[in-house]
Amino acid sequence: MWTTEDREVAAAARVEAGQVEEKLGALIGRIGAHFSRVEPVRQVGKYIRGLMSDLPRKNCWTLAEYAGDATPDRMQRLLERASRNTFAVMRAVRDFVVQHLADPHAPAVLVLDEGGQEKSGTAPPPGSKGSTSAVPARCPTRSTSSTPPTAHRAATP
Repeated sequence: MWTTEDREVAAAARVEAGQVEEKLGALIGRIGAHFSRVEPVRQVGKYIRGLMSDLPRKNCWTLAEYAGDATPDRMQRLLERASRNTFAVMRAVRDFVVQHLADPHAPAVLVLDEGGQEKSGTAPPPGSKGSTSAVPARCPTRSTSSTPPTAHRAATP
């Protein structure tokens, strides 16, 4: 038997799912402007949905299966050969994330790491000059506001 609370939770989940689809559509629209054909833009949507999924492993095979593709060929073509302005796509994604996730009043810093490798432990990464930063030294970082970097402090739990 459904309670009022169950119905409220279900309704909130539907609203949130709708907002996710709306924002995903906006992101794909921004990215799509930098591709020369519509087919890769469709595949980008499948790719992003796969990345956002709860798949335990995310590679071209698993993302293709999740997207309903019979083989990983389309995902691989998207990543390897699709005609696009790569830097413009990266800029569009960065701007979208900053617009929707960065809060100028929060006592934290939004760090975008395009390296894709999560650092674990407290030892500095190999090749660094003794850095204890959470972001490997080889990964470029960029401040997302006009405030000097020294004014930012990472949020502590």
